Amino acid sequence: MSVRIIVTGGTFDKEYNMIDGSLHFDETHLPEILKLGRCTVDYSLRTLMMIDSLEMTDDDRAIIANSAKKCKEKQIVITHGTDTMTETAHFIAEANIPKTIVITGAMIPYKFGASDALFNLGSAMAYAQTLEHGVYVVMNGKFHHWDEVKKNRKTGFFENI
Repeated sequence: MSVRIIVTGGTFDKEYNMIDGSLHFDETHLPEILKLGRCTVDYSLRTLMMIDSLEMTDDDRAIIANSAKKCKEKQIVITHGTDTMTETAHFIAEANIPKTIVITGAMIPYKFGASDALFNLGSAMAYAQTLEHGVYVVMNGKFHHWDEVKKNRKTGFFENI
């Protein structure tokens, strides 16, 4: 069993510019995170895009869904920005892809050091291998069905609705 990891950007992969204080994208940090986490799961990694989820369009979501649909793997982890993660989960769920698709992200960029990225990715990898087919959002060690979750913007946690 192999897990396909699809990278779309989001806080997970943001870099900090020390000169002007801005955040930007360079390359994905996923290989480094997986190595640091001592991942022994067979996986394949594909970077589709590196964008902030607030800039994501339905065309971008169609690219993500199509990639999930066409890949040979039945277990998929998608790294995504947290601001529109539930919208993408809804879009993918409507595509009725008979696979286990787990969407995860981070509230703090990996490169900041005190990030939740490593924990969230590890949880997503485990849930992708154990949950039945469907679309899920995985954050903070918990999984949520795509249609039963929202981001609480006051607390910074995802919770069931």
